[in-house]
Amino acid sequence: MLLEMRGITKTYDGGVQANRDVSFSVRAGEIHALVGENGAGKSTLMKILFGLEPMDAGEIIYKGQKVRIQSPEQALEMGIGMVHQHFMLIPSLTVAENIVLGHEPRLGGGRFDFARAVRITRELSEQYGLSVNPQARIEEISVGARQRVEILKALYRGAELLILDEPTAVLTPKETNDLFVSLKQLIDRGHTIIFITHKLQEVIAISDRVTVMRQGRTVGTMNTADTTKEAISRLMVGRDVLLRVAKPPAKPGKPVLVTNDLRAKSDKGNEILKGISLTVHAGEIVGIAGVEGNGQSEFVEILTGLRRATGGQVKIGGQDVTNWPPKDIRRLGVGHVPEDRHVHGSAGLASIAENLILDRYDQPPFAGQGLARFIIRPKAIRSFARELIDRFDIRAENELVPAGALSGGNLQKVIIAREFVKQPQLLIAAQPTRGVDIGAIEFIHQEIVRQRDNGAAVLLISADLQEVLALSDRLVVFYEGEIVAEFTDTAHLTEEEVGYYMLGAWRDRTQKGESK
Repeated sequence: MLLEMRGITKTYDGGVQANRDVSFSVRAGEIHALVGENGAGKSTLMKILFGLEPMDAGEIIYKGQKVRIQSPEQALEMGIGMVHQHFMLIPSLTVAENIVLGHEPRLGGGRFDFARAVRITRELSEQYGLSVNPQARIEEISVGARQRVEILKALYRGAELLILDEPTAVLTPKETNDLFVSLKQLIDRGHTIIFITHKLQEVIAISDRVTVMRQGRTVGTMNTADTTKEAISRLMVGRDVLLRVAKPPAKPGKPVLVTNDLRAKSDKGNEILKGISLTVHAGEIVGIAGVEGNGQSEFVEILTGLRRATGGQVKIGGQDVTNWPPKDIRRLGVGHVPEDRHVHGSAGLASIAENLILDRYDQPPFAGQGLARFIIRPKAIRSFARELIDRFDIRAENELVPAGALSGGNLQKVIIAREFVKQPQLLIAAQPTRGVDIGAIEFIHQEIVRQRDNGAAVLLISADLQEVLALSDRLVVFYEGEIVAEFTDTAHLTEEEVGYYMLGAWRDRTQKGESK
């Protein structure tokens, strides 16, 4: 075995036991998938391996030697690298500068040797089949290219064992396929990969073995060729999971959201939206597909009052709300699940209960007036929070736990609960299941369909093509700030087909009713 982790135990302040006597082993030259629900202990286990967290008990055997890894620098020196789900790149620097950052080649006098950095990057790129442009700035390249830069950065630092945390979360199908080709080339060159993902079809497609964790323990390790998605999901969740979205046909009603020739500029002053006209009716789910950076985020920000439009119009429920502030838009019955749950979706230092009433803290039954002053009603807030914690399966000790202490998936459930329980007339869901485990994905999908069937107009923005195809009644594709395709029949669309529009290979082929 290349790596053995034996009896790993980790308990955080407050008594939360993230790892309970975990055993995990990896063979040299394999792709080993690590899966489990949010809060199952995967991230903690990998943080211990990469030196980001100390373990309370247990031992790590690496290359036949017992080791104690106390920092990422020590892990890298030993040949263990980690590529995080959220890229650790500096947007204003070039690809080459990011790859050599902290280990820069120098000229006489200590000056940075940029030309050599470019040569190093080009040689690494060719050696490992990870195509990048060394002189391009990170902010100018695609998400798939940024993923390759992260991997090359780890390889430059000598990583032999690579931990990849949700590496395909924001990739198109073509970019995912390209990544898988590169990963297999890495294996052929003697590397070993730990592959963390929630996408079970990827586990089957790319891994040699898979280890499943549940509630802080390992519950099974098996050869991938000898198992199925259904068997893996059963181990993860402890029950059978519906791996497809079951929904009756949509019954669209009146228009709820209407945008006409909507335009906006990016933070750098470039035109990022170039005349978006879109209508979403009550009782339908309209999906937006697109590679990140093509205007979807800015579109949502305008709809929710977080960014000003430079032209065009937004109507919600027949009312012109163009450039209204967020509070006034929300008061019209708009629910918003933001793509960044930490920045726009929650207050990390506030409790779960406080986060669940963020936009209604001043409304009954959570507040009232008494003796000429505003009164908060803590009992009502806590009772409401306990009800939602139970209904949405938010896994926390109690409702007073700070939201920032939750796992990413459980924090997402807090936001989903807050936005869905208000029964909005318009629900804007951006990346609603990103970083969420398979059991929670099933639940969130069911809730989105339930919102639709209760009469809400739903706008779904997702980088997960399986998700957007499964849920959408209509689908539009964004590319370079424009709608380049629209499909009213999503049943016969393929991920590959939509991917061509997302990458700009096909443009101006807006179609009604059927795909190309």
